[in-house]
Amino acid sequence: MTLLLALALSGCTSKTIADYSDTKPELALEQFFEGELTAYGIVLDRSGNLTRRFEADLIGTWRGNKGELKEWFRFDDGEKSTRVWQLEKTADNRYKGTAGDVIGVAQGETAGSALYWRYQLEIQYQGKPLEVTLDDWMYLVNEKRLFNRTEIIKWGFKVGEVILIIEKHDT
Repeated sequence: MTLLLALALSGCTSKTIADYSDTKPELALEQFFEGELTAYGIVLDRSGNLTRRFEADLIGTWRGNKGELKEWFRFDDGEKSTRVWQLEKTADNRYKGTAGDVIGVAQGETAGSALYWRYQLEIQYQGKPLEVTLDDWMYLVNEKRLFNRTEIIKWGFKVGEVILIIEKHDT
């Protein structure tokens, strides 16, 4: 009985960035997000139903510990949007970022092949602005591909999810 209880409780623990410290290849934002990239993704509602598909072109540039990541999104319903991130490597494995629709500053940390970001974002929902929290995990698959899974949270509850793959163009 004790073993069953321990197994049940271990399934309830949440992952931390430190869980990925021994994974390879190692993710450095200033290396992966340098140059031209393309993203392909989907948006799911809180029940896991597909609501949208999108593609995005990205261009990243870095000078020292500061970077800029421009993103141009095209959604399957015809919507287009742009986001420009201002990124900074603040310490080993630590990053911060700002963008026009990000409320405050996104704080991120890498370990091994993973990055964890958590930040506030203003989105449009039914024609009105809505502030949500993004619980954002990125995993470097190889030097050319990165997998991204983001939970969209409102009032402490998951209300949606974004899943995408980002591919780095050959230089």
